[in-house]
Amino acid sequence: MLTTIGIAIALFVSTNIDDIFVLLGLFADREYRASEIVAGQYLGIAVLFGISVAASLLALSIPHPYTGLLGIVVIALGVKRMVKMIRMPTGPAEAKASQAGTVREHRHGQVAAVAFVTLANGGDNIIVYTPAFAVRSAGELAVTAVVFAIFTAIWCLIAHSAVNHPRVRTHIRHYGRLVSPFVFVAIGVVVMLQAGTLGFLLRLLR
Repeated sequence: MLTTIGIAIALFVSTNIDDIFVLLGLFADREYRASEIVAGQYLGIAVLFGISVAASLLALSIPHPYTGLLGIVVIALGVKRMVKMIRMPTGPAEAKASQAGTVREHRHGQVAAVAFVTLANGGDNIIVYTPAFAVRSAGELAVTAVVFAIFTAIWCLIAHSAVNHPRVRTHIRHYGRLVSPFVFVAIGVVVMLQAGTLGFLLRLLR
């Protein structure tokens, strides 16, 4: 049991360090509610876990170029946010009202957006999880799932606490809305480059 827990912790921490920075950017963006970010993060991690378990059961390895296709979705989300930021009303009162309305109308969309970012940023995790899960029993996979759920909460708590720290809150929140669209695009591009998706798409077009 302790060995399984230790391996699960090592797997999660080693493959999700960069998620801390993604979560920082999301929590700093006032357009997202904390509940939406947490829900989206859990949804993304759950899908990654489920795909990895399925792949391990089928003894399959998911090709990098296909997981990298998620980067296109993240880039599209970033571009959409850039356009929205440019068109946002300049008046403080108008901007606040506009943001409030957007959050109410697109709550499920926001959760999905966070989940997509988590999936794209963690696409390579599947390659790591699949062989690790392939040698685990059903009971050990259940323990691993619990560990992943606990550490997902810890990751969200760390990022949320950092964003709301008195000394850094003002700066992070001020620049978070401006930076987050570029973070989305950067994540998407990096994911596609690391996965070799760009070359894969170019070969398809020839």
